[in-house]
Amino acid sequence: MDANRRLVYSTDAALNNRCPKCRELVSACRCRPDEAVPAGLTVKLRIEKGGRGGKEVTVLYDLPRNEAFLKDLAAKLKKACGTGGTAKESTVELQGDFRERLRTLLPTMGYKVKG
Repeated sequence: MDANRRLVYSTDAALNNRCPKCRELVSACRCRPDEAVPAGLTVKLRIEKGGRGGKEVTVLYDLPRNEAFLKDLAAKLKKACGTGGTAKESTVELQGDFRERLRTLLPTMGYKVKG
């Protein structure tokens, strides 16, 4: 197929089998599969200010690249801390400095905390 053209619609079931992340055919998909979440996961914490207009953001990093796990963890932590945030690649970001609260909250959820 020409690089400047793309398939818009087809009734062929094989052509409609596409990856939900990159929208490529499953046979040509280059997305990395979700990593398994290990038991007793160690969560690392840091605070960032750079590039954020002087506002502090608590970052949980070195987490498994598992989109469902990260979204679920971010939702629970945002609710527990009463703040906004997001889940990106292998990190969860919370708006504000919540390191002390997370050091007590995460062990109750079954995670070890470092940093």
